Parts: sequence; C-alpha cells; structure tokens
Amino acid sequence: MDAEGLGPELRKELDATLQTRGELGPEYESELVDSFLEKVDRRLDSVIERRVRRQVAEQRTAEAREARTRGDHSAEGPGAAFGLAAISLVLAIPLSAIAVLNAGRAGLLICWAGIVGVNAFHSAGRLPWFRGRLERDGASGDWD
Repeated sequence: MDAEGLGPELRKELDATLQTRGELGPEYESELVDSFLEKVDRRLDSVIERRVRRQVAEQRTAEAREARTRGDHSAEGPGAAFGLAAISLVLAIPLSAIAVLNAGRAGLLICWAGIVGVNAFHSAGRLPWFRGRLERDGASGDWD
C-alpha cells in the first residue's frame, strides 16, 4: 500500500511519526513504528468491517428479492405468521363471545375451528412441500 492510498488521517499520522522519529532518534523507532502500524491495523479493520457489512446487506437484499420473485414466503421470517397469530387471538375474544351468545357451545367450537383453520392453512402455505403441491395442482392463487 502506498502512502497516497492511506487516506488523509493516516497520511498525517505517518508524517507525524516520521517527524517524531527525527526528533527522538533511532532508539524510539520500534515504538513509533508499532504505534503507527496499530493505527493502520485499526483503519484496515474498520474498512474491512464496512465492506463486509455492505456485502452481507447486498447479499441478503438479493436473496430476499429472489425469494419474492419465486413466491417463497419463508424468507419473510416469522413476522408474518406471528402477526396473523396475534391478530387471530385478539379477534378471538369478541368472536368467541358473539358465537357463544348466538349459537352456544357449538358456535364457540365452530368459531375456534375457523380461527385454527385459518392459522393452520396460512402456516401450511409456508411449508415447501405444501407450496409445491399447490403449484402442482394448479392452485397458484390466480382465480381464473
């Protein structure tokens, strides 16, 4: 790496180290060099860390885009399934009350069967074997 590629901060540090070496003499040369190399090492670490983060972010973004174009919902993470489950449980309270008031215990069972069915169908749609079966049977989601 040449001195011009170091960046302005490290270039100033190199100049200061060389000037200090001239003032202190050769007996402090190894300490000055070690100090400068430590600064270069920290700078390289930060540059490498930024590059790795950027590449990982780009890779994740590309994978998510590819998964979306394939229709793969497993790349969305657990957020969608958790959201549906949470909403189902919140809505289950008033729906259960309405079902019990209007149809009694049978209404409650039907209500909860519907809630469980919606969540089960949504979760099964995220499984690769189920998604492949839907595509194979022609139920791709388009209502022709």
